[in-house]
Amino acid sequence: MLKPIKIKRLSLRVRIFLSMIFLTLISSILMASLSVYQFKTAAKEYHEERLERRETAVKEHINYILNTTTYPLTTENLPLIFKDEIYKLADIHSLAINIYSLDGKLLKSSKASFTVDTILPPIPNYILKLVQSSMDKRYVDVQSIEGKKFRSSYTQIKDTKFKPLGILNLPYIPDDGFYERELRNFLISLGQVYSIMLIIAFVLAYFLSSYITKFLKSITDKITETRFNQKNEKIELEESSKEIALLVHAYNSMVEELEESASKLAQSEREQAWREMAKQVAHEIKNPLTPMRLTVQSFQRKFDPNDPEVKQKMSDYSNTLIQQIDTMSSVASAFSNFASMPAQQNETLNVVDVVQLTLDIFNEDYIEFQSDEKEIITIMDRTQLIRIVTNLVKNAIQAIPEHQTKKSVIVSVKKEGEQVLISVQDNGTGIETDNLNRIFEPKFTTKNSGMGLGLGIIKNIIENYNGTITFETASGKGTIFSVYLPIIKM
Repeated sequence: MLKPIKIKRLSLRVRIFLSMIFLTLISSILMASLSVYQFKTAAKEYHEERLERRETAVKEHINYILNTTTYPLTTENLPLIFKDEIYKLADIHSLAINIYSLDGKLLKSSKASFTVDTILPPIPNYILKLVQSSMDKRYVDVQSIEGKKFRSSYTQIKDTKFKPLGILNLPYIPDDGFYERELRNFLISLGQVYSIMLIIAFVLAYFLSSYITKFLKSITDKITETRFNQKNEKIELEESSKEIALLVHAYNSMVEELEESASKLAQSEREQAWREMAKQVAHEIKNPLTPMRLTVQSFQRKFDPNDPEVKQKMSDYSNTLIQQIDTMSSVASAFSNFASMPAQQNETLNVVDVVQLTLDIFNEDYIEFQSDEKEIITIMDRTQLIRIVTNLVKNAIQAIPEHQTKKSVIVSVKKEGEQVLISVQDNGTGIETDNLNRIFEPKFTTKNSGMGLGLGIIKNIIENYNGTITFETASGKGTIFSVYLPIIKM
């Protein structure tokens, strides 16, 4: 199959330039053609008038001879009357002269070598009819012989009483040498003039095309730079054609409409951002409420005033509630101050203790904490670390079906080089393959409740600390979330 040939389009500047040159060449050709036509017409009229003048002069001379001859004025006597006179007439007028009878037979010719009825053919019948039918009893026959126009006039010879005696034939071969020389000189001059005009046209075409494309280039640059999400400048042209001005006006109107649309879109995006922010705040406030509720319920169920460790347990319960209340307070404060989420308030803390203390708010007895280290010291925001652990553990619990008999959630903390690894492993249903790439997307959730913002938020928190979060999952076996946070030292 043949592939289509791609032809590069010419630029507007080149097309304007070539168009002007083409128009100049066309006008030159038309002018030259018109000049040749006018010269040929003038030459034709000149030869017609010249033949008519010479014919008139010859006829006047013939009439004089007919008026002074002693021979009776009959057709048969014409050869006798012009026996010698015809040569004088031919010399005087520098013209070949033939005299025919009314039926077209040659009677006398100025060429001495001619013999009557043997050299020159008779006049064709159609010419005789044309001469007879014309008003002035005259006809000029035009033929081309070897590329030259050959004219021959036929007119009646009449006696003193206007009775036709014969037909006068004057062969005339035009000499176009003068007109051809004039035409050649004119064409040479015209060529020189148009050569100069062509050069001028080249220069004018170049500057005119540059002038036109300059404005179009400005408009093109502006249109190319036009963006929806930025401030676009209008085009201001002091001098331009009406068409360019209309184009500029259309562009400026488009910029105004674009700015109006961008303003509306920005307003819509701000409103959408506030809605998303409100949803995130609501989600973040709901997160600590659940462990607080569980803590209170556990306290009601297990509280024993006579327990020797009652004070220690009261202190632990209080610290847990205070931590969750502080989390809600920081979220509310951030929202009231038009901030996104609580700012980092870093402090020196033991990651092992904070994670272990966070797990105390959960009542599930199948939650297991593991750590080979007693102390991993770093500097970070305690509230945000608690949020990370709480969210992951809560998700792990919800990933295990209620009807499952053997349940397990293992939270481990260990040190790997200059990082601390916090992993949360469950033996739940795992994550479906179709959801693997969407697990950290905002508002994505596979649960019947919740808004799906938790993993997206903690991912942002972890990345703000230059950390990473990954997961491994197997259908029907469970999931492991691994959080790597750099150990920041003073």
